[in-house]
Amino acid sequence: MKVGIVGAGALILVVTDPPDALADVVRILGHERVLSTGTSLDSLRFRFHLAKRLNVSASDVEALVLGEHGVSSVFLWSPARAGGRNVLDLFGESPTPQTVREELERDVRYANITIIEGIGASQYGIGMVSARNKPTGITARSSRNTISVNNPTFGVTLSLPSVIGREGVHRVIEPEMSDAEQQGLQDSAEAIKAALSRLSLKESQRRTA
Repeated sequence: MKVGIVGAGALILVVTDPPDALADVVRILGHERVLSTGTSLDSLRFRFHLAKRLNVSASDVEALVLGEHGVSSVFLWSPARAGGRNVLDLFGESPTPQTVREELERDVRYANITIIEGIGASQYGIGMVSARNKPTGITARSSRNTISVNNPTFGVTLSLPSVIGREGVHRVIEPEMSDAEQQGLQDSAEAIKAALSRLSLKESQRRTA
């Protein structure tokens, strides 16, 4: 990798799909300081669609998507809040809360296709996320969004809320999750591992790539 030669100490932010698996590929090839945009855009879209459904401002919504930027991403419904109320309680007042949840998750997962069909490209969203996640400050700052970093607990790069600084991720903050959401996060990690297993890259290649 040319980046490893000319910028061995640089902090790399992977934005190309699939960003999490590709971040692990970059790391395996010898570059230690690697992040990916992960589910940052998914989390923003989740808040947007929740706000639209509930007829509130997106700035009043606290909600996260964790894990892989892909079909195995995990929507954190249990701690999601809007205007100080638990989102599940608000949806519980509707006739079919489960249907609403499924429709909203589908809208978020496939927003990229909808945007491309509408305007022919979807570069603006990922451009905004890249700018927001660029660690330019000297001191660390807490990220309201999610960003991906290699997580030893799960063995892959995946998204969790993190504290970001000039040197990269200083601390990962694991939010409160239900048992089902915790299992979903583990399943998401396994999906990334499965994608990596189809490659011939090995840790031993790190010094020779």
